Amino acid sequence: MRAVVKGLITLMAFMVCGVTESGAAEAKPPLRALLILGGCCHDYAVQKDILKAGLEERANIEVDVVYSEDKSTAPPLPIYGNAKYADGYDVVIHDECSADIKDKAVVEGVLAPHRAGIPGVNLHCAMHSYRTAPDVKVPVQAGTGESLWFDYLGVQSSGHGPQKPVAITFVDKAHPVTKNLADWTTIKEELYNNIVVRDATKVLARGMQEPNDKPNFTESAVVWTNEYGDKKARVFSTTIGHNNETVADERYLDLVTRGVLWACGKLDDAGKPFDGYGPLPR
Repeated sequence: MRAVVKGLITLMAFMVCGVTESGAAEAKPPLRALLILGGCCHDYAVQKDILKAGLEERANIEVDVVYSEDKSTAPPLPIYGNAKYADGYDVVIHDECSADIKDKAVVEGVLAPHRAGIPGVNLHCAMHSYRTAPDVKVPVQAGTGESLWFDYLGVQSSGHGPQKPVAITFVDKAHPVTKNLADWTTIKEELYNNIVVRDATKVLARGMQEPNDKPNFTESAVVWTNEYGDKKARVFSTTIGHNNETVADERYLDLVTRGVLWACGKLDDAGKPFDGYGPLPR
């Protein structure tokens, strides 16, 4: 009898161990994201926490933050001068406001991980960073030193209009990032202009503001994707995200999370995360 009981205990232990090992084998390691923030004009001290919490709630992802409290247009971010700053990460999320970081060698270093194939996600003022062109209001030629950051983004933008609500319309509703997402109108936000939208850029959403004293800033692309460099690194960008209330909006966080998952190749054609990278959609 004791031998039978002992055998059953051994069998149960083996079964439990097997289930545990199977579960461990099925578990997916989290995506590792590097979120970079700092510079003028935005409440990055708050937004870094909103973005980190929002992304980690919506996907199997761990977000590390690089943040500078500097409020200038040339924040001294520690990534500068270190072309390997993204080693070990699956994606870099640029949310810095570094308009006056113009040294081409520094910008090349920021771009180095993406040239090596690491995906990029760009939020709001990242579109107005790393301006190596002498006049960003004039279209620059792709592949030149004046177009370094614009080549990566796929769009050249020079500025924005007043803070007013932006009506967002998803113009490509079949893309995995936008699948089943509903159009919405933001609170007061900044609508960035488009000096150039590159031919290879895929515009996913456009934004409109009511007429204002800047007639060239009333309608533009606000969400798009690009492939960058020889490695065809996936790049997702949205110009929306100036104010804290917008950044904390569930619709915005859902959009950015989908952009991150798509950039990392973890979003299926239906807009659902691959197994192990959920829980979107809710």
